Amino acid sequence: MVHGGTPLRGEIAVAGAKNVALKAFASAILTDEEVVIHNVPLIADVHCMLDVLTSLGIKVDINGHTVRIQSKSLKSTTVPLDVGARLRTSSLVAGPLLARYGAARIPNPGGCRIGARPIDRHIRGLAEMGAEISYHPDDGYFYLRADTLHGAGFEFEKNTHTGTEALILAAVLAEGETVLKNAAAEVEVDDLISLLTGMGATIKRTKEREIVIYGVKKLHGVEYSLMPDRNEEVTFALAAAVTSGDVLVHHSRRAHLGAFLEAFSSAGGQYEAVDASTTRYRQIGPIKPTDIVTLPHPGFMTDWQAPWALYMTQANGISTMHETVFESRFSYVSELRKMGAQIEYYDPPVKNPEIYYNFNWSDRRSGYHQGIRITGPTPLHDAVVEIDDLRAGATVLLAALTAGGTSYIHGVEQIDRGYENIEERLRKLGARIERKKEDEI
Repeated sequence: MVHGGTPLRGEIAVAGAKNVALKAFASAILTDEEVVIHNVPLIADVHCMLDVLTSLGIKVDINGHTVRIQSKSLKSTTVPLDVGARLRTSSLVAGPLLARYGAARIPNPGGCRIGARPIDRHIRGLAEMGAEISYHPDDGYFYLRADTLHGAGFEFEKNTHTGTEALILAAVLAEGETVLKNAAAEVEVDDLISLLTGMGATIKRTKEREIVIYGVKKLHGVEYSLMPDRNEEVTFALAAAVTSGDVLVHHSRRAHLGAFLEAFSSAGGQYEAVDASTTRYRQIGPIKPTDIVTLPHPGFMTDWQAPWALYMTQANGISTMHETVFESRFSYVSELRKMGAQIEYYDPPVKNPEIYYNFNWSDRRSGYHQGIRITGPTPLHDAVVEIDDLRAGATVLLAALTAGGTSYIHGVEQIDRGYENIEERLRKLGARIERKKEDEI
């Protein structure tokens, strides 16, 4: 239950990056020595990924925001269906299991319903490295075997964050040199590379989108602190702006937010560098309309487009959003419409969509659109809304904070997948939020 209309003011700290934590856990399989990860966000997806490790017999200990992992207790190379199918990144254990144990059996992974998100891009890469792979539709499992993984040259057809990390995790113990071309440039990939380098891996970015991995015989344990989550920082920045608030964000990494900060400034948002790791966010004056195209890093992230669309409902004029990374990421539109937003779908003119879009064009469903037009400013009102993916959940929550009246948000477990104790942290900024079970409402 969200009682809206209160400007958010105060200070908040960004948690550790979810999109590094999950991959860092998979890296612990690469050594028998203890891997200690600090600044771990205590969110649902983190617990799901740790469940994947414990299902293999790996020892996991959580103490506050520190996780200790010791894989020498591993007893199985099969991820149970009910565990692995809950999370897309469960597939990332395949490379480390192959590299160390020569076998892996993983279920077709799940996660947010924001598109097909196929893992075929890194499955093909593992095959190039010597793995024998088959998919059994009768049980939903990928079966992988490899006597030895060897280095390979592999060029990704499309930008793939997870695919790049999957092949890095496999290549660090493979024989010889692996060259990944058109590799993802996201800063989270670089954070994973830093962790693996601390374990004794040899990995270099030789060009803008080229990564070379020189396989080593053995990796050792490491103690590592995760980078802050830039998606959280954007969420808090937009929460301040759209509620006419004023928020200081600690553990800020402005260097990771170039495309966002440029767009934020063009919309009239203000950010101030208080110190090296603290940024002040607010909105002074009217919000200006923008035209945004989502792109792989260093472009405007697809994870930012949903809360940005909410921001634009309060802009003076017509804004557009063109989603190029996923074929289905506008689930929040119907919920914002319930709250009074004026948003319509449209089809941006694109030549050669098979090449232009980052997803597999063949996965796109008939009737889906890649663009929306947002007319503002529109006062938002209370509503009963539902959410079915993480970023849509954060967006609807911000909308409810902006709207008048009391809104009811169902499906908040999606928000819990990426934000730790979100209602408690926002309450410290003045938000009026209550969490209740369905039967208590």
